[in-house]
Amino acid sequence: MVEKGYNKIQWAEKHMKVIGKIKEEFENEKPLKGIKIGMALHVEAKTAVLVKTLVAGGAEVAITGCNPLSSQDDVSNALKDMGIRCFAKRGMSNEEYYEALNKVIDFEPDVVVDDGADLIFLLHGERKEHAKNVMGASEETTTGIIRLRAMECEGVLSFPVIAVNDAKTKYLFDNRYGTGQSTIDGIIRATNMLIAGKNFVVAGYGWCGRGIAMRAKGMGANVIVTEVDEVRALEAVMDGFRVMKMGEAAKIGDIFVTTTGNIDVIRKEHLKLMKSGAILANAGHFNVEININDLEKICKAKREIRDYITEYDLGDKKLYLLGEGRLVNLVVADGHPIEVMDMSFSNQALAVRYLVENHEKLEKKVYPMPEELDRKVARLKLQSLSIEIDELSEKQIKYLSDWRCGT
Repeated sequence: MVEKGYNKIQWAEKHMKVIGKIKEEFENEKPLKGIKIGMALHVEAKTAVLVKTLVAGGAEVAITGCNPLSSQDDVSNALKDMGIRCFAKRGMSNEEYYEALNKVIDFEPDVVVDDGADLIFLLHGERKEHAKNVMGASEETTTGIIRLRAMECEGVLSFPVIAVNDAKTKYLFDNRYGTGQSTIDGIIRATNMLIAGKNFVVAGYGWCGRGIAMRAKGMGANVIVTEVDEVRALEAVMDGFRVMKMGEAAKIGDIFVTTTGNIDVIRKEHLKLMKSGAILANAGHFNVEININDLEKICKAKREIRDYITEYDLGDKKLYLLGEGRLVNLVVADGHPIEVMDMSFSNQALAVRYLVENHEKLEKKVYPMPEELDRKVARLKLQSLSIEIDELSEKQIKYLSDWRCGT
């Protein structure tokens, strides 16, 4: 299993040209020498490349999973074989999950790299005595950033956090193209069903929802979007999708995917309206978007009918839940494509370096990813694709900055 993990990591490294360049910088400059980094991420091959990059910069790393079902044991074992403190394993119980998070905190990290912010929350709750030694953290997800900004507003944030999720080279590509492709991948792997011709309901039209809707449409689905935001709903209409309330979509949907970052997006009232055979999947970070308790209460029997598919028999119909309502793209599939995570994890590596070098000047708040680092990732990505772009001339720069210039 260790060899299989190494092979996966090597395949990912081969296609992660941007972080490869950053790793070279880190190896030469050692900007993280003597720094301890605690991580809670989906432990799979691309993540291992990020870990190796941080270690190349001089850091010591302890890592665990950020979701009980998204870690890959072969990759975890390969990391352990490299001498990395890795506590992740697939299929953790809730107790084991938090035990592993606590082990990362026991490592007494100087910097935290999080996905969903569970590690950060633990440092502000049961383990708050360790928060005072943390220089700062970086957060990968929309869900995590929403929660951290709420903490900032309440004045309880104990250290600065870089919102890596808000980097343009993250959300425009990872959230949209990454989530779009990997979610469809997960659904197809689990079900082996045709997407074309299906009524495909996407709950939420943020960047992740847009990506899923776009990919489903490209595969021939009749895409329906549900939203609570007026502007996003209007965007979905202008992008060519039908928009309606979930109560209406529930009656006609064949496949449902939630991607809102919120709770109870699909609940009992919707489940009762669905037709027999409807498939339920979640692409949001936590397994709260589909109310599984409601599903359990109204079903008469359930069984595992296929890997990652639970059949719920409601008596008059049967509904099918994928991956226990957890992230379908990571539970069933391999997560976002390698080339997309190349940019996302490059942002994470650069954010860690920025925190180490600038933490004394930062307040206890959520900061955007510094634009110069965001653009550096974009430049490196273009270079890796052998693409050159134009530069503004001095005359053009002057024209854009001088209001006196005529037409």
